[in-house]
Amino acid sequence: MTIDTCNFKDQKVIVRVDFNVPLDENGKITDDTRIRGAVPTLKKILDEGGALIIMSHMGKPKGKVNPKFSLGQITDAVSQALGVPVQFAPDCAKAADQAAALKAGEVLLLENLRFYPEEEGKPVGIEKTDPAYEDAKKAMKASQKEFAKTLASYADMYVMDAFGTAHRKHASTAVIADYFDEDHKMLGYLMEKEVHAVDNILSDIKRPFTAIMGGSKVSTKIGIIENLLGKVDNLILCGGMTYTFAKAMGGKVGNSICEEDKLDVALGVIKQAKEKGVNLVLGVDCVAGDSFSNDCNTQVCPSDDIPDGWEGLDAGPETRKLFVDAIKDAKTILWNGPAGVFEFDNFTGGSRAIAEAIAEATAKGAFSLIGGGDSVACINKFGMADKVSYISTGGGALLEAIEGKKLPGVVAIKD
Repeated sequence: MTIDTCNFKDQKVIVRVDFNVPLDENGKITDDTRIRGAVPTLKKILDEGGALIIMSHMGKPKGKVNPKFSLGQITDAVSQALGVPVQFAPDCAKAADQAAALKAGEVLLLENLRFYPEEEGKPVGIEKTDPAYEDAKKAMKASQKEFAKTLASYADMYVMDAFGTAHRKHASTAVIADYFDEDHKMLGYLMEKEVHAVDNILSDIKRPFTAIMGGSKVSTKIGIIENLLGKVDNLILCGGMTYTFAKAMGGKVGNSICEEDKLDVALGVIKQAKEKGVNLVLGVDCVAGDSFSNDCNTQVCPSDDIPDGWEGLDAGPETRKLFVDAIKDAKTILWNGPAGVFEFDNFTGGSRAIAEAIAEATAKGAFSLIGGGDSVACINKFGMADKVSYISTGGGALLEAIEGKKLPGVVAIKD
C-alpha cells in the first residue's frame, strides 16, 4: 500500500512525524521546517475524510516527563500549519478515549513519546556493565511491544513519515508496524521522498560523483567515508577532521581539534582512496584563529603548519579553490558537514564556497543532496535552499542509509 493509492475516508490514522523542532527560551519554534515537511501527508489524510492522530518525540527527556520537552508547546503551530484545530493528549499512553472520540477531519496530537522509556526500548537507571542489564533489556523489549500495541490500538492505519528517526527501532517508528497488515501501513510523502533521494545517490549515480564530508571528528564519519570510497569519484574531507589528517601525515596543527587516537584511521583512508582511484581532496591551507571566537585574530596558514596557540577554524582560499574544482563538473553531489565554524560569521567562507559551487553544478543539471543538521543550517543561512535538488530532514538516518545500512523504520513497512 502507498499513500497515493490509499483512501483514508472514515479511517483513524496514526502518523509518526518528526516534530523535534528547535525552541527558544520562551518555548517558541525557531525553525518550523520539520512541521512544514509533514504537512502534505497530514493534509492528504484530513482532506479525504480521515481522523488524524499525530505522534512524535522532542529532545532527549530520557524516559521521564519534562515540561521543557512537551509537545503541548507546539500545538498552536501545528494547528496553524494544518488549518484546523488540534486537540492535545497530555499522556501518549493514555489517549484511548480521546482517540476513540475523534471524528473525520479532526486532529489529536499525542504528548512526547520519549516521556516513556518504552519508546526507545532501553533500560533506564542500569549500566550495560551491570550483570542484571541483559535481563532488564529483555524486560524492556517486552514493555516496548506493549507500548507499541497501545499506540496501534488508537487507529485503523499507520503511516511512517519521520525519516529523521527511521534508523532507530523505536516503538513508534518500527515496532508499531507489527500491529498493522500490509494494506494498513505505509510510508508518508516525506519518507517516500527521502528514500527516493537516497536511491538517487546510491543506485542511480550519474558521474562524476562528488561527496563532501565535513564535521569535527573522523570517528563519527569513518563508516560512511569507507562506504563512499567504493562509490565516489571525488571525496572532499573538510571541517575539523582536516587536522587529524594533517597530523597523521606529520603536520603541525597547533591547537586545532585533532583525534590523536585516529591518526592510523586517517592514514588508512588515504591509502584506500589511492587504491580505489578516488580523488581525495584535503585542505592545504586554513583560516586560523588565536581563540575559538568570531572576533579572534586570524591568519591564513598551511593546514599542516599551524603555529602553537592557533587553531584552524575555516578552509583557506587555496583549499576553497580545490573544493570548487571537485564540485563544479559533478553530476551527483552529496554534502554532509560544514567546512568550518560556520556559526561564526567570520568563518563561513569555506562552507559558502561549497554551497555556491553545489548551486552552480545543480543549475547545470547535477543532482545534489544536502543532509545533516549543520549542512542544512548552512544552506539555509546562505539563503540557497532553493538552489539544490534535495534537502534531507534526517541526519543520522541519511548517513546510515548511505552507509548501506537498512533503516528499521523503512524495513517495518516495506519488507
